[in-house]
Amino acid sequence: MTDMSARTGAHLVSADRVQGTAVFNRDGERLGAIAQVFIDKVTGQAEFASLSFGGVLGIGAKYHPLPWSVLTYDPSKEGFVVDLDKTVLTGSPSYDEDRLAASDVDWVPEVRGHFGIA
Repeated sequence: MTDMSARTGAHLVSADRVQGTAVFNRDGERLGAIAQVFIDKVTGQAEFASLSFGGVLGIGAKYHPLPWSVLTYDPSKEGFVVDLDKTVLTGSPSYDEDRLAASDVDWVPEVRGHFGIA
């Protein structure tokens, strides 16, 4: 029997279902959850996902934009895995929710520089 998922779109997911999805490091430790997905308006490709990290019940959480390319979906975890540990994550750029959602997205150059993306 042929796997039809690549042809039927079964590999697609709506952005609202990505929000809230857990993110783990390579050791299986839960780092946080996806808060937002940022899509390039020209290419239509996902460029960044913000990881909500820390805080209690959403209070005091920091939002770390991660390049979409560092996220790998793991069906066994029902979440994404990144090759980052908490030390690297805490050293990455973070922003409050309002700045992250601002229309000028002035954080993009800093995040690209941090992750070595052109």
